Amino acid sequence: MGWTHGPPTPCWKPCWKASLPPRLRSRPPCRTWKPPLHRPCPGWNVGEGFFTSGRGTSGRIGLQDGVELIPTYGWPSERLVLLLAGGEAALFSPVEGAEDDEEEAQRAITSHNPKADDVVIGIAASGGTPYTCAALASARFCGSLTIGLSCTPGARLMAETDVGILTETGPEVVAGSTRMKAGTAQKICLNLLSTTLMVRLGHTWRGHMVDMRIVNTKLVHRALRMITQLTNCSDEQAQAALLKADGSIKLAILLRHGLEPAQGRMLLRLCDGHLRRALELLAVQAARGVGPTAQQSQTVS
Repeated sequence: MGWTHGPPTPCWKPCWKASLPPRLRSRPPCRTWKPPLHRPCPGWNVGEGFFTSGRGTSGRIGLQDGVELIPTYGWPSERLVLLLAGGEAALFSPVEGAEDDEEEAQRAITSHNPKADDVVIGIAASGGTPYTCAALASARFCGSLTIGLSCTPGARLMAETDVGILTETGPEVVAGSTRMKAGTAQKICLNLLSTTLMVRLGHTWRGHMVDMRIVNTKLVHRALRMITQLTNCSDEQAQAALLKADGSIKLAILLRHGLEPAQGRMLLRLCDGHLRRALELLAVQAARGVGPTAQQSQTVS
């Protein structure tokens, strides 16, 4: 399995349109956007890792985007490594000299033993941050797929990566304050990259976060709304299905299509967790008069 799986229409395009008002969509987000979404990377589906590395504003933006993958899409925390120059202390205050420490960057990356199935993203507005460049170079040496986000053409970061994403934002209104244009552009790019990736890996279905982790009352209500909307059932039926599915939205949807929990779990494993594939397989079986839903007098569309 790789990045090439998924709908034939590039799914970053609707994400791009949804990210900005019409007047700001006059050109693509960057010239090299398509390649990283189509590079083969089997690790996404076989349990390998996703790294981000950066410093200052860029590093914090990377941390924010990465952390959100866990509750929003159910991404396993053990498959996510977030590196910030200066460590946790740099989340709240500057750590002097941290961005220049290439040895620490190399140590931080190699301590996680990056492999060919891993993907490492480095983020630096200037494209020359020694910590970020060294982290990417080390990961690339270990065989990982490396992606660099920079706002400066011809920068070192672009040379240290397999895939460079350039968002040339130009000078800031307040000179050097890259939390402004550069930071905004980087956040949009990360939104596009992570959202498109999660869609391709089957963590969404029909625009819903069907792998969302239900951790509070608000999210319980959201999960129930998903199930009612996606299976055209009542609130009571959605609640019963979610309870029987032990809080798994995907499994609850399959239960509403007539499967038992064990059958639904097996089908999801067979389909690599993709709900769309699972439902397509059920539809094919039903059309042939076989499978667990074939004998149902009423199916849920």
